[in-house]
Amino acid sequence: MNIELLVVPDCPNEAVAATRLRRALDGIGLLDAVFTRRIITTQAEAERAGFTGSPTVLVDGQDLFPAADAVPGLACRIYLTPDGTGGAPDPARLREALQRLAPLLRADWGH
Repeated sequence: MNIELLVVPDCPNEAVAATRLRRALDGIGLLDAVFTRRIITTQAEAERAGFTGSPTVLVDGQDLFPAADAVPGLACRIYLTPDGTGGAPDPARLREALQRLAPLLRADWGH
């Protein structure tokens, strides 16, 4: 499986999202799982990647938090959290989304 963190240049939420993604993977026992960071710089790249804002987490090209009405573009992304809105996925929701994929992820990383 391919896990990516997509961001725009100088995304103010990149570090928080990367930390939460690493902790979520570790939290479901995928200590060896790796993810890549990809910087999206053009509208064409955003459209090809289905990038609807920074940061976005993709697993095998699928957005972990798809929004039906979102359109691809070079913008910051807003996530709904238990405390309102935030600029990165909520840690618990990120872990839940990855947990649903855990059997496939474990198969890739030999767990």
